[in-house]
Amino acid sequence: MNIATFLARAARVFPDRVAIAHGTTPVVDYRGLAARAARMAHHLRSVMRLDAGDRVGLFMGNGPAYLEAMCGLWWAGLTAVPINAKLHPRELAWILGDSGASLCFVNADTAEAGAAALGASRVVDVGSDRYRQMCAGDSEASIHWNVPDDVAWLFYTSGTTGRPKGVMLSHRNLLTMSLGYFADVDAIGPRDSILHAAPISHGSGLYALPHLAAAVPQVVPESGSFDADEILRLANHWGGAGMFAAPTMVKRLVDHAIATGPALDGLKTITYGGGPMYRADIEDALRVMGQRFVQIYGQGESPMAITALSRFHLGDTTHPRYAERIASVGVAQSPVEVRVLGPDGQPVRAGEPGEVVVRGDTVMRGYWRNAEATAAALKGGWLHTGDIGALDEDGFLTLLDRSKDMIISGGSNIYPREIEEVLLQHPDVSEVSVVGRRDPEWGEAVVAFVVKRPGADLSTQSLDDLCLDSIARFKRPREYRFVESLPKNNYGKVLKTDLRALLEGAR
Repeated sequence: MNIATFLARAARVFPDRVAIAHGTTPVVDYRGLAARAARMAHHLRSVMRLDAGDRVGLFMGNGPAYLEAMCGLWWAGLTAVPINAKLHPRELAWILGDSGASLCFVNADTAEAGAAALGASRVVDVGSDRYRQMCAGDSEASIHWNVPDDVAWLFYTSGTTGRPKGVMLSHRNLLTMSLGYFADVDAIGPRDSILHAAPISHGSGLYALPHLAAAVPQVVPESGSFDADEILRLANHWGGAGMFAAPTMVKRLVDHAIATGPALDGLKTITYGGGPMYRADIEDALRVMGQRFVQIYGQGESPMAITALSRFHLGDTTHPRYAERIASVGVAQSPVEVRVLGPDGQPVRAGEPGEVVVRGDTVMRGYWRNAEATAAALKGGWLHTGDIGALDEDGFLTLLDRSKDMIISGGSNIYPREIEEVLLQHPDVSEVSVVGRRDPEWGEAVVAFVVKRPGADLSTQSLDDLCLDSIARFKRPREYRFVESLPKNNYGKVLKTDLRALLEGAR
Protein backbone atom coordinates (compact mmCIF):
# COMPACT_ATOMS: atom_id res chain seq x y z
CA MET A 1 0.00 0.00 0.00
CA ASN A 2 1.22 3.51 -0.83
CA ILE A 3 -0.96 6.60 -1.09
CA ALA A 4 1.25 7.73 -3.96
CA THR A 5 -0.83 5.33 -6.05
CA PHE A 6 -3.49 8.09 -6.03
CA LEU A 7 -1.11 10.13 -8.17
CA ALA A 8 -0.05 7.21 -10.38
CA ARG A 9 -3.68 6.39 -11.16
CA ALA A 10 -4.55 10.04 -11.87
CA ALA A 11 -1.60 10.28 -14.26
CA ARG A 12 -2.74 7.22 -16.19
CA VAL A 13 -6.43 8.02 -16.37
CA PHE A 14 -6.41 11.85 -16.54
CA PRO A 15 -2.88 12.77 -17.68
CA ASP A 16 -3.78 16.16 -19.16
CA ARG A 17 -5.77 17.53 -16.25
CA VAL A 18 -4.16 20.38 -14.28
CA ALA A 19 -2.61 18.92 -11.13
CA ILE A 20 -1.17 22.03 -9.44
CA ALA A 21 -1.84 25.69 -10.11
CA HIS A 22 -0.36 28.85 -8.61
CA GLY A 23 -3.16 31.35 -8.50
CA THR A 24 -4.79 31.23 -11.93
CA THR A 25 -1.66 29.82 -13.61
CA PRO A 26 -1.35 26.05 -14.21
CA VAL A 27 2.02 24.72 -13.03
CA VAL A 28 1.92 21.04 -13.98
CA ASP A 29 -0.56 18.43 -15.21
CA TYR A 30 -1.01 14.97 -13.67
CA ARG A 31 1.27 13.29 -16.19
CA GLY A 32 4.00 15.79 -15.39
CA LEU A 33 3.50 15.66 -11.62
CA ALA A 34 3.84 11.86 -11.58
CA ALA A 35 7.00 12.08 -13.67
CA ARG A 36 8.51 14.68 -11.35
CA ALA A 37 7.61 12.60 -8.29
CA ALA A 38 9.24 9.50 -9.85
CA ARG A 39 12.43 11.44 -10.68
CA MET A 40 12.58 12.93 -7.20
CA ALA A 41 12.10 9.47 -5.71
CA HIS A 42 14.98 8.11 -7.78
CA HIS A 43 17.25 10.94 -6.63
CA LEU A 44 16.30 10.54 -2.97
CA ARG A 45 16.76 6.75 -2.93
CA SER A 46 19.57 6.13 -5.42
CA VAL A 47 21.62 9.34 -5.29
CA MET A 48 21.07 10.55 -1.72
CA ARG A 49 20.82 6.97 -0.40
CA LEU A 50 17.75 7.47 1.75
CA ASP A 51 16.04 4.26 2.85
CA ALA A 52 12.34 3.46 2.99
CA GLY A 53 10.83 4.94 6.14
CA ASP A 54 13.46 7.67 6.53
CA ARG A 55 11.97 10.96 7.69
CA VAL A 56 12.15 14.13 5.60
CA GLY A 57 11.07 17.53 6.91
CA LEU A 58 8.89 19.98 4.99
CA PHE A 59 9.53 23.40 6.50
CA MET A 60 8.06 26.04 4.22
CA GLY A 61 4.93 28.03 3.59
CA ASN A 62 2.29 27.06 1.06
CA GLY A 63 3.51 26.78 -2.50
CA PRO A 64 3.31 24.41 -5.48
CA ALA A 65 6.58 22.76 -4.47
CA TYR A 66 5.10 21.70 -1.12
CA LEU A 67 2.58 19.44 -2.84
CA GLU A 68 5.19 18.24 -5.33
CA ALA A 69 7.66 17.32 -2.57
CA MET A 70 5.03 15.41 -0.60
CA CYS A 71 4.26 13.31 -3.67
CA GLY A 72 7.93 12.63 -4.30
CA LEU A 73 8.54 11.53 -0.71
CA TRP A 74 5.65 9.09 -0.70
CA TRP A 75 6.60 7.74 -4.14
CA ALA A 76 10.01 6.93 -2.64
CA GLY A 77 8.47 5.24 0.44
CA LEU A 78 9.73 7.97 2.77
CA THR A 79 7.95 9.62 5.69
CA ALA A 80 6.91 13.26 5.35
CA VAL A 81 7.37 15.44 8.44
CA PRO A 82 5.30 18.60 7.84
CA ILE A 83 6.45 21.44 10.08
CA ASN A 84 4.61 24.70 10.67
CA ALA A 85 6.62 27.32 8.79
CA LYS A 86 6.03 29.89 11.55
CA LEU A 87 7.73 27.90 14.28
CA HIS A 88 10.77 29.33 16.04
CA PRO A 89 14.14 27.94 14.83
CA ARG A 90 14.60 26.21 18.20
CA GLU A 91 11.24 24.46 17.79
CA LEU A 92 12.22 23.43 14.26
CA ALA A 93 15.54 22.06 15.50
CA TRP A 94 13.79 20.02 18.19
CA ILE A 95 11.32 18.43 15.74
CA LEU A 96 14.02 17.61 13.19
CA GLY A 97 16.15 16.11 15.95
CA ASP A 98 13.34 14.14 17.56
CA SER A 99 12.14 12.73 14.24
CA GLY A 100 15.68 11.88 13.14
CA ALA A 101 15.10 13.65 9.83
CA SER A 102 17.65 12.86 7.13
CA LEU A 103 16.75 15.86 4.98
CA CYS A 104 14.55 18.94 5.01
CA PHE A 105 12.89 20.84 2.17
CA VAL A 106 12.77 24.61 2.69
CA ASN A 107 12.13 27.77 0.70
CA ALA A 108 13.80 31.18 0.65
CA ASP A 109 12.03 32.29 3.83
CA THR A 110 13.00 29.25 5.89
CA ALA A 111 16.35 28.18 4.37
CA GLU A 112 18.52 29.88 6.98
CA ALA A 113 16.69 28.30 9.91
CA GLY A 114 16.69 24.91 8.21
CA ALA A 115 20.43 25.02 7.54
CA ALA A 116 21.13 26.07 11.12
CA ALA A 117 19.06 23.19 12.46
CA LEU A 118 20.19 20.38 10.15
CA GLY A 119 23.25 21.56 8.26
CA ALA A 120 23.38 23.13 4.78
CA SER A 121 24.16 19.84 3.02
CA ARG A 122 20.97 18.26 4.35
CA VAL A 123 18.65 21.09 3.35
CA VAL A 124 17.11 21.48 -0.12
CA ASP A 125 15.72 24.88 -1.10
CA VAL A 126 12.79 24.28 -3.47
CA GLY A 127 13.77 27.43 -5.37
CA SER A 128 17.33 26.22 -6.05
CA ASP A 129 19.00 24.56 -9.03
CA ARG A 130 19.61 21.55 -6.80
CA TYR A 131 15.87 21.03 -6.39
CA ARG A 132 15.16 21.59 -10.09
CA GLN A 133 17.78 19.00 -11.03
CA MET A 134 16.27 16.57 -8.52
CA CYS A 135 12.94 16.78 -10.35
CA ALA A 136 14.33 16.82 -13.88
CA GLY A 137 16.69 13.84 -14.08
CA ASP A 138 16.49 11.12 -16.70
CA SER A 139 15.85 8.25 -14.27
CA GLU A 140 12.51 7.49 -12.65
CA ALA A 141 11.84 5.20 -9.71
CA SER A 142 8.90 2.88 -9.40
CA ILE A 143 6.55 3.49 -6.49
CA HIS A 144 7.93 1.89 -3.35
CA TRP A 145 5.38 -0.60 -2.03
CA ASN A 146 4.88 -0.12 1.70
CA VAL A 147 3.03 -2.28 4.17
CA PRO A 148 -0.20 -0.58 5.26
CA ASP A 149 1.07 0.42 8.70
CA ASP A 150 4.26 2.09 7.46
CA VAL A 151 4.33 5.72 8.54
CA ALA A 152 3.51 8.17 5.73
CA TRP A 153 3.03 11.38 7.70
CA LEU A 154 4.68 12.23 11.03
CA PHE A 155 2.68 15.13 12.38
CA TYR A 156 3.88 17.01 15.44
CA THR A 157 1.10 18.21 17.72
CA SER A 158 0.96 21.89 18.60
CA GLY A 159 2.54 21.27 21.98
CA THR A 160 0.43 23.62 24.13
CA THR A 161 1.84 21.81 27.17
CA GLY A 162 5.41 20.56 27.06
CA ARG A 163 7.12 19.28 23.94
CA PRO A 164 5.02 18.41 20.88
CA LYS A 165 4.52 14.72 20.21
CA GLY A 166 5.01 13.10 16.81
CA VAL A 167 1.77 11.48 15.65
CA MET A 168 2.48 8.47 13.42
CA LEU A 169 -0.07 8.37 10.58
CA SER A 170 0.23 5.35 8.33
CA HIS A 171 -0.68 4.80 4.70
CA ARG A 172 -3.73 2.87 5.98
CA ASN A 173 -4.76 5.86 8.14
CA LEU A 174 -4.53 8.31 5.24
CA LEU A 175 -6.23 5.99 2.76
CA THR A 176 -9.14 5.49 5.16
CA MET A 177 -9.36 9.24 5.85
CA SER A 178 -9.46 9.92 2.09
CA LEU A 179 -12.24 7.42 1.46
CA GLY A 180 -14.10 8.86 4.41
CA TYR A 181 -13.98 12.27 2.74
CA PHE A 182 -15.91 10.92 -0.24
CA ALA A 183 -18.40 9.13 2.02
CA ASP A 184 -19.09 11.80 4.63
CA VAL A 185 -17.76 15.20 3.57
CA ASP A 186 -18.07 15.85 -0.14
CA ALA A 187 -18.30 14.11 -3.50
CA ILE A 188 -15.57 15.48 -5.80
CA GLY A 189 -16.61 15.88 -9.43
CA PRO A 190 -14.37 16.13 -12.53
CA ARG A 191 -14.85 19.91 -12.73
CA ASP A 192 -14.05 20.59 -9.07
CA SER A 193 -10.88 21.94 -7.46
CA ILE A 194 -9.34 22.55 -4.04
CA LEU A 195 -7.93 25.85 -2.77
CA HIS A 196 -5.05 25.56 -0.30
CA ALA A 197 -5.56 28.71 1.77
CA ALA A 198 -5.01 26.98 5.13
CA PRO A 199 -1.53 25.56 5.91
CA ILE A 200 -0.63 22.51 3.80
CA SER A 201 1.40 21.37 6.81
CA HIS A 202 -1.93 20.70 8.53
CA GLY A 203 -5.53 20.03 7.46
CA SER A 204 -5.32 21.43 3.95
CA GLY A 205 -2.43 19.11 3.15
CA LEU A 206 -4.38 16.11 4.36
CA TYR A 207 -7.32 17.07 2.15
CA ALA A 208 -4.95 17.24 -0.80
CA LEU A 209 -5.16 13.43 -0.82
CA PRO A 210 -8.81 12.82 -1.78
CA HIS A 211 -8.49 15.58 -4.38
CA LEU A 212 -5.36 13.87 -5.71
CA ALA A 213 -7.37 10.67 -5.99
CA ALA A 214 -10.08 12.58 -7.89
CA ALA A 215 -7.46 14.14 -10.23
CA VAL A 216 -8.66 17.74 -9.86
CA PRO A 217 -6.62 20.96 -9.70
CA GLN A 218 -4.83 21.73 -6.44
CA VAL A 219 -4.69 25.51 -6.34
CA VAL A 220 -2.23 27.41 -4.15
CA PRO A 221 -3.08 31.12 -3.81
CA GLU A 222 -0.28 33.42 -4.96
CA SER A 223 -0.36 35.08 -1.55
CA GLY A 224 0.48 31.67 -0.04
CA SER A 225 -2.11 32.21 2.67
CA PHE A 226 -5.70 33.24 3.34
CA ASP A 227 -7.09 36.36 1.74
CA ALA A 228 -10.88 36.43 1.42
CA ASP A 229 -10.97 38.44 -1.80
CA GLU A 230 -8.28 36.26 -3.44
CA ILE A 231 -10.06 33.05 -2.37
CA LEU A 232 -13.36 34.09 -3.95
CA ARG A 233 -11.65 35.24 -7.16
CA LEU A 234 -9.81 31.92 -7.48
CA ALA A 235 -12.98 29.96 -6.72
CA ASN A 236 -14.80 31.71 -9.55
CA HIS A 237 -11.84 31.15 -11.89
CA TRP A 238 -11.44 27.40 -11.24
CA GLY A 239 -15.01 26.50 -10.32
CA GLY A 240 -16.31 23.76 -8.03
CA ALA A 241 -13.86 24.96 -5.41
CA GLY A 242 -13.55 23.30 -2.05
CA MET A 243 -11.33 24.36 0.81
CA PHE A 244 -10.54 23.56 4.41
CA ALA A 245 -10.95 26.50 6.75
CA ALA A 246 -10.61 27.17 10.45
CA PRO A 247 -13.68 28.85 11.99
CA THR A 248 -11.83 32.17 12.13
CA MET A 249 -11.30 31.99 8.35
CA VAL A 250 -15.00 31.28 7.82
CA LYS A 251 -15.84 34.34 9.90
CA ARG A 252 -13.55 36.51 7.77
CA LEU A 253 -15.09 35.14 4.57
CA VAL A 254 -18.57 35.93 5.85
CA ASP A 255 -17.56 39.46 6.86
CA HIS A 256 -16.05 39.99 3.40
CA ALA A 257 -19.19 38.67 1.71
CA ILE A 258 -21.37 41.01 3.77
CA ALA A 259 -19.16 43.99 2.90
CA THR A 260 -18.70 43.34 -0.82
CA GLY A 261 -21.51 41.06 -1.99
CA PRO A 262 -19.20 39.00 -4.26
CA ALA A 263 -20.23 36.28 -6.70
CA LEU A 264 -20.10 32.91 -4.94
CA ASP A 265 -20.91 30.63 -7.88
CA GLY A 266 -17.45 29.02 -8.02
CA LEU A 267 -17.28 28.21 -4.31
CA LYS A 268 -18.70 24.73 -3.77
CA THR A 269 -17.69 23.48 -0.31
CA ILE A 270 -16.11 24.96 2.79
CA THR A 271 -15.10 22.23 5.23
CA TYR A 272 -14.54 23.84 8.61
CA GLY A 273 -12.91 22.43 11.70
CA GLY A 274 -9.85 22.74 13.89
CA GLY A 275 -11.66 24.73 16.58
CA PRO A 276 -15.11 25.53 17.92
CA MET A 277 -17.64 26.94 15.48
CA TYR A 278 -20.25 28.72 17.54
CA ARG A 279 -23.93 28.51 16.66
CA ALA A 280 -24.23 32.25 16.00
CA ASP A 281 -21.30 32.14 13.56
CA ILE A 282 -22.55 29.21 11.50
CA GLU A 283 -26.03 30.74 11.40
CA ASP A 284 -24.50 33.93 9.99
CA ALA A 285 -22.45 31.91 7.48
CA LEU A 286 -25.45 29.96 6.22
CA ARG A 287 -27.56 33.10 5.96
CA VAL A 288 -24.93 35.05 4.01
CA MET A 289 -23.27 32.32 1.91
CA GLY A 290 -25.84 29.53 1.68
CA GLN A 291 -25.43 25.78 2.05
CA ARG A 292 -21.75 25.50 1.20
CA PHE A 293 -20.61 24.23 4.56
CA VAL A 294 -19.63 20.91 6.13
CA GLN A 295 -18.18 20.61 9.62
CA ILE A 296 -15.64 17.98 10.55
CA TYR A 297 -14.24 17.08 13.93
CA GLY A 298 -10.93 15.29 14.08
CA GLN A 299 -7.53 15.42 15.71
CA GLY A 300 -3.99 14.90 14.52
CA GLU A 301 -4.34 11.47 16.10
CA SER A 302 -7.41 10.67 13.94
CA PRO A 303 -6.87 13.06 11.06
CA MET A 304 -9.99 14.93 9.90
CA ALA A 305 -12.07 11.88 10.75
CA ILE A 306 -14.05 11.55 13.95
CA THR A 307 -17.44 13.11 13.15
CA ALA A 308 -19.00 15.18 10.37
CA LEU A 309 -21.97 17.54 10.24
CA SER A 310 -23.16 17.29 6.67
CA ARG A 311 -24.43 19.89 4.25
CA PHE A 312 -27.82 18.19 4.52
CA HIS A 313 -28.05 18.47 8.30
CA LEU A 314 -26.87 22.09 8.23
CA GLY A 315 -29.69 22.83 5.81
CA ASP A 316 -32.43 20.74 7.44
CA THR A 317 -34.09 23.73 9.11
CA THR A 318 -37.43 21.96 9.60
CA HIS A 319 -36.00 19.36 11.97
CA PRO A 320 -37.38 19.89 15.51
CA ARG A 321 -33.86 19.77 16.99
CA TYR A 322 -32.19 21.83 14.25
CA ALA A 323 -30.81 24.41 16.70
CA GLU A 324 -29.09 21.70 18.73
CA ARG A 325 -27.80 19.88 15.67
CA ILE A 326 -26.06 22.87 14.11
CA ALA A 327 -24.31 23.48 17.42
CA SER A 328 -23.01 19.90 17.32
CA VAL A 329 -20.11 18.43 15.34
CA GLY A 330 -22.37 15.87 13.67
CA VAL A 331 -22.30 12.09 13.69
CA ALA A 332 -19.52 9.50 13.58
CA GLN A 333 -17.86 9.30 10.18
CA SER A 334 -18.24 6.03 8.31
CA PRO A 335 -14.82 4.49 9.10
CA VAL A 336 -14.95 5.01 12.89
CA GLU A 337 -16.90 4.31 16.05
CA VAL A 338 -17.41 7.08 18.63
CA ARG A 339 -18.39 6.79 22.28
CA VAL A 340 -18.60 9.05 25.31
CA LEU A 341 -17.19 7.55 28.51
CA GLY A 342 -17.68 8.47 32.13
CA PRO A 343 -14.98 8.57 34.84
CA ASP A 344 -15.37 4.81 35.29
CA GLY A 345 -14.50 4.18 31.63
CA GLN A 346 -18.03 3.04 30.80
CA PRO A 347 -20.37 4.64 28.20
CA VAL A 348 -22.68 7.27 29.66
CA ARG A 349 -26.37 7.71 28.87
CA ALA A 350 -27.50 9.88 25.95
CA GLY A 351 -27.11 13.56 26.78
CA GLU A 352 -24.64 13.03 29.62
CA PRO A 353 -21.14 14.54 29.33
CA GLY A 354 -17.96 12.49 29.30
CA GLU A 355 -14.71 11.99 27.41
CA VAL A 356 -15.00 11.43 23.67
CA VAL A 357 -13.21 8.29 22.47
CA VAL A 358 -12.87 6.91 18.93
CA ARG A 359 -11.57 3.78 17.24
CA GLY A 360 -11.15 2.78 13.62
CA ASP A 361 -8.63 2.67 10.80
CA THR A 362 -8.05 6.42 10.87
CA VAL A 363 -6.60 6.32 14.39
CA MET A 364 -2.83 6.78 14.58
CA ARG A 365 -0.33 4.01 15.13
CA GLY A 366 0.90 5.91 18.19
CA TYR A 367 3.34 8.65 19.17
CA TRP A 368 6.83 8.56 17.73
CA ARG A 369 9.26 7.02 20.20
CA ASN A 370 6.91 7.69 23.12
CA ALA A 371 5.47 4.41 24.38
CA GLU A 372 4.13 5.92 27.60
CA ALA A 373 2.08 8.61 25.87
CA THR A 374 0.89 6.07 23.29
CA ALA A 375 -0.36 3.69 25.98
CA ALA A 376 -2.26 6.51 27.71
CA ALA A 377 -3.84 7.83 24.51
CA LEU A 378 -4.84 4.41 23.13
CA LYS A 379 -5.93 2.83 26.39
CA GLY A 380 -8.35 -0.05 25.86
CA GLY A 381 -8.04 0.13 22.08
CA TRP A 382 -9.73 3.55 21.88
CA LEU A 383 -8.18 6.95 21.17
CA HIS A 384 -8.90 9.09 24.20
CA THR A 385 -9.32 12.56 22.73
CA GLY A 386 -9.26 14.63 25.90
CA ASP A 387 -12.43 16.35 24.68
CA ILE A 388 -15.59 16.49 26.78
CA GLY A 389 -18.79 15.92 24.81
CA ALA A 390 -22.27 14.44 24.84
CA LEU A 391 -24.02 12.18 22.33
CA ASP A 392 -27.75 12.58 21.80
CA GLU A 393 -30.10 9.69 21.02
CA ASP A 394 -29.55 10.13 17.27
CA GLY A 395 -25.76 9.97 17.53
CA PHE A 396 -25.04 13.71 17.18
CA LEU A 397 -22.00 14.71 19.22
CA THR A 398 -21.88 18.11 20.93
CA LEU A 399 -18.46 19.14 22.20
CA LEU A 400 -18.44 20.93 25.51
CA ASP A 401 -14.73 21.58 25.98
CA ARG A 402 -11.30 20.15 26.27
CA SER A 403 -11.03 18.34 29.59
CA LYS A 404 -8.17 20.64 30.56
CA ASP A 405 -10.34 23.71 29.86
CA MET A 406 -13.22 22.63 32.10
CA ILE A 407 -13.68 24.94 35.10
CA ILE A 408 -14.52 23.52 38.53
CA SER A 409 -16.05 26.22 40.70
CA GLY A 410 -17.56 25.45 44.09
CA GLY A 411 -17.46 21.75 43.23
CA SER A 412 -19.53 22.21 40.02
CA ASN A 413 -18.29 21.49 36.51
CA ILE A 414 -18.57 24.49 34.19
CA TYR A 415 -17.97 24.18 30.46
CA PRO A 416 -16.62 27.42 28.95
CA ARG A 417 -18.15 26.76 25.55
CA GLU A 418 -21.67 26.93 27.00
CA ILE A 419 -20.97 30.43 28.31
CA GLU A 420 -19.24 31.48 25.08
CA GLU A 421 -22.27 30.42 23.06
CA VAL A 422 -24.49 32.65 25.21
CA LEU A 423 -22.21 35.70 25.09
CA LEU A 424 -21.90 35.48 21.31
CA GLN A 425 -25.65 36.05 21.05
CA HIS A 426 -25.01 39.69 22.04
CA PRO A 427 -25.00 41.80 18.86
CA ASP A 428 -21.99 43.83 20.02
CA VAL A 429 -19.74 40.83 20.77
CA SER A 430 -17.34 39.84 18.00
CA GLU A 431 -15.32 37.13 19.77
CA VAL A 432 -15.16 35.67 23.27
CA SER A 433 -13.12 33.13 25.17
CA VAL A 434 -13.88 31.90 28.70
CA VAL A 435 -11.27 30.51 31.08
CA GLY A 436 -10.94 29.83 34.79
CA ARG A 437 -8.67 31.60 37.23
CA ARG A 438 -7.68 30.41 40.68
CA ASP A 439 -9.96 31.58 43.44
CA PRO A 440 -9.31 31.07 47.17
CA GLU A 441 -13.00 30.62 47.99
CA TRP A 442 -14.45 28.78 44.97
CA GLY A 443 -11.37 26.97 43.63
CA GLU A 444 -11.82 28.59 40.23
CA ALA A 445 -13.74 31.63 39.03
CA VAL A 446 -15.08 32.17 35.52
CA VAL A 447 -13.46 34.96 33.47
CA ALA A 448 -14.65 36.04 30.00
CA PHE A 449 -12.30 37.75 27.55
CA VAL A 450 -14.47 39.74 25.13
CA VAL A 451 -13.68 41.41 21.79
CA LYS A 452 -16.22 44.12 20.92
CA ARG A 453 -17.51 44.76 17.44
CA PRO A 454 -16.03 47.98 15.96
CA GLY A 455 -17.73 51.06 17.37
CA ALA A 456 -19.77 49.13 19.94
CA ASP A 457 -20.55 50.55 23.37
CA LEU A 458 -20.69 47.36 25.39
CA SER A 459 -21.28 47.16 29.14
CA THR A 460 -20.54 44.32 31.50
CA GLN A 461 -24.07 44.68 32.86
CA SER A 462 -25.62 43.84 29.49
CA LEU A 463 -23.42 40.74 29.26
CA ASP A 464 -24.30 39.71 32.81
CA ASP A 465 -28.01 40.17 32.09
CA LEU A 466 -27.71 37.98 29.01
CA CYS A 467 -26.05 35.22 31.02
CA LEU A 468 -28.60 35.41 33.82
CA ASP A 469 -31.38 35.06 31.25
CA SER A 470 -29.79 31.97 29.67
CA ILE A 471 -27.71 29.90 32.10
CA ALA A 472 -27.50 29.09 35.78
CA ARG A 473 -26.27 31.92 38.00
CA PHE A 474 -23.21 29.98 39.19
CA LYS A 475 -21.96 29.66 35.60
CA ARG A 476 -21.92 33.36 34.74
CA PRO A 477 -18.50 35.07 34.57
CA ARG A 478 -17.26 36.73 37.74
CA GLU A 479 -15.18 39.04 35.57
CA TYR A 480 -15.30 40.41 32.02
CA ARG A 481 -12.14 41.63 30.33
CA PHE A 482 -12.41 43.64 27.12
CA VAL A 483 -9.47 43.02 24.76
CA GLU A 484 -8.55 44.13 21.24
CA SER A 485 -8.01 40.54 20.07
CA LEU A 486 -7.66 36.99 21.33
CA PRO A 487 -4.29 35.18 21.14
CA LYS A 488 -4.37 32.47 18.48
CA ASN A 489 -2.01 29.94 16.98
CA ASN A 490 -1.25 29.69 13.27
CA TYR A 491 -4.32 27.52 12.69
CA GLY A 492 -6.71 30.03 14.23
CA LYS A 493 -7.24 28.27 17.57
CA VAL A 494 -7.58 30.53 20.60
CA LEU A 495 -4.69 29.95 23.00
CA LYS A 496 -6.45 29.60 26.33
CA THR A 497 -3.12 28.77 27.94
CA ASP A 498 -2.00 32.34 27.12
CA LEU A 499 -5.19 33.78 28.61
CA ARG A 500 -4.72 31.77 31.80
CA ALA A 501 -1.09 32.87 31.96
CA LEU A 502 -2.25 36.48 31.61
CA LEU A 503 -4.58 36.01 34.58
CA GLU A 504 -1.85 34.34 36.62
CA GLY A 505 0.52 37.23 35.87
CA ALA A 506 -2.10 39.76 36.91
CA ARG A 507 -2.78 37.80 40.11
